[in-house]
Amino acid sequence: MIMKFLHRLDAAAARLEEWILITVVISMVLFSFLQVVLRNVLSEGILGGDIVLRHLVLWVGFIGASLATRSERHINIDVFSRFLKGRAKLVGGIIVNLFSAFIAYFLTSASISFVLMEREFKTVLFASVESWYFQVIIPIGFAIITFRFLILTLDKLVLFFSGTEGEA
Repeated sequence: MIMKFLHRLDAAAARLEEWILITVVISMVLFSFLQVVLRNVLSEGILGGDIVLRHLVLWVGFIGASLATRSERHINIDVFSRFLKGRAKLVGGIIVNLFSAFIAYFLTSASISFVLMEREFKTVLFASVESWYFQVIIPIGFAIITFRFLILTLDKLVLFFSGTEGEA
């Protein structure tokens, strides 16, 4: 029952992330095109445009990493898992996912501190726009990645205790 709820929550988050990702990428393409046209035609550009684009890359990166984690297509080193079979492979997956969730949790904590400091110091990106508005994706992204690694761990634990061998 709880796993069904977690998977529904995860699916809803993934749909929202996909829409945000599509919106951000389309915005980046249009904004970049506009910058090029303005620079080549009017010898002018949008104030802070390049800075905004750089920060939007953060959004694309973190949302993409989160979605990759959901489908277990994230970057991993699977040297040992290639030699494992059945339940041993499940145990290896449980250990790797738990360790990954642990690391992502600490990165979430560190990035929350970072964004709070940026907010406190009122660091400005351009004009009067503060940087933390764009950087808030860092702790949000790591938190979602942590959540997804925990779901993957729970899925593998359910398989392990149900006696099912193979991949989750």
